Amino acid sequence: MSPASRSLRTKLALSFAAVAAGVTALVGFLSYGSAARLVRVDQEAVFDQVVHDLRQQVRRQTLTPDDFSSGDPDHDGPRDDLTRPVGTDIQILGPGGTVTDRGNPPLPVEADDRRVADERTAGSLSEDTDVQIDGDEYRLATVSLGGGRGAVQVAQEFSDTEDLLAELQRRTLLYAGAVVVAAGLFGWWLARRVTSRLVRLAQTAEYVASTGRLDVAVPVTGGDEVGSLGRSFDRMLGRLARSVEDQRRLVQDAGHELRTPLTSLRTNISLLHRIGELPPDARRELVADLAQESRELTDLVNELVELAAGKEDDEPAVAVALAETAEDVATLTRRRTGRMITVRVDGPPDVDTTITGRPAQLQRALSNLVENAAKFDTGGTAPIEIVVTRLSGVGSGVRVEVLDRGPGIADTDADRVFDRFYRAPAARSLPGSGLGLSIVREVAAAHGGVPFAARRDGGGAVIGFVVKGLEESGEANGARRPHGAAPPRRTP
Repeated sequence: MSPASRSLRTKLALSFAAVAAGVTALVGFLSYGSAARLVRVDQEAVFDQVVHDLRQQVRRQTLTPDDFSSGDPDHDGPRDDLTRPVGTDIQILGPGGTVTDRGNPPLPVEADDRRVADERTAGSLSEDTDVQIDGDEYRLATVSLGGGRGAVQVAQEFSDTEDLLAELQRRTLLYAGAVVVAAGLFGWWLARRVTSRLVRLAQTAEYVASTGRLDVAVPVTGGDEVGSLGRSFDRMLGRLARSVEDQRRLVQDAGHELRTPLTSLRTNISLLHRIGELPPDARRELVADLAQESRELTDLVNELVELAAGKEDDEPAVAVALAETAEDVATLTRRRTGRMITVRVDGPPDVDTTITGRPAQLQRALSNLVENAAKFDTGGTAPIEIVVTRLSGVGSGVRVEVLDRGPGIADTDADRVFDRFYRAPAARSLPGSGLGLSIVREVAAAHGGVPFAARRDGGGAVIGFVVKGLEESGEANGARRPHGAAPPRRTP
């Protein structure tokens, strides 16, 4: 397990614990505060009610200290009414503040208490909210009986309430700690589940980086973001593997194709040492061969560079009218070959043949088709035709086809003419690299389409492509087809 994975797991576990601690602390603080406030308010309210009832009772009745004696056998006297609700402590004072019936524990008698005991008015009150008795906190109230007959002291212990609240606080903290620990453990478990797949992905990436192997199994379990990352990584490795294989095949095929012109050049160059011994016709033929072979070698190298460089993928995507592109290609090829080339747009006069694409790529693909037709129909008198058709229906696009009256295409060759360096037996004596139609296939695939090739009725060939536009191929916003990935070929 890498330090990074440990750090991520720790961070997730600590995050869970921190969130749990925050929530628990907030809930515990609010709950404890509310409970403590309610308990204290309730205790104070009960005590105040007892004192209020006592004052009302001594005002309505003429009572003496003996009426509050703790020796009442029936337990139905005024004293019992005071102790029953809240368990208060009662102490009776006689005239002058003398203690006639001591409380349990005994309550302190201060000057204010003796003064109240001598009061002539019944119900006079002296109150002390903080009295310490044997280390405990009490609230004490002294109520006069009137006529100087004495007073009744009522005390309530608040230490028990505070002890209860302290115990509640301790348990709240204990439970909060347990929740935080449980949240941390759960966060660690969850982080381990999440990061274990990330760790496997990281190990796979490190293995690929160290060995260079792309045929490794990638963990792609799960339907969450980590599973999606694994699937994306697996697709990336697959495309890289195909790209590496395409590059290897391109180098092998290029090496094979370059041997022939290089061997011929080397042979002719060796004759240059004896060029003075050759007759004039042989010298002219040797120079012409060297020029032709150098041109073919240059064309082959240029097409290889263009194919390997990605077919000008950096060219911006714009609206391209294929009918106009066909007219430009026809004009250019007429000047190069001297052949009659016609352009026909099937459909109404205002038919739209526009797609979103890269104009230079599409023009190059169409030029390769027309020049290929002219090469195979050398000396022909029938015009080469370019037909542009807007297709209709689901997945419609634009169909571009080039028709000639050359030797045609054998059925066995129709599915292979778009392969790199493939040349039909009838074409091996003609100049060319075998890359022209493969570039057509690449351009068509980049624009969401496919190439096609077939025999033409009456003799000749029909070769072309159907394109839908970069928005259909997923490349309009910068997404590119992996270099060398070939789409399936179809015949019309």
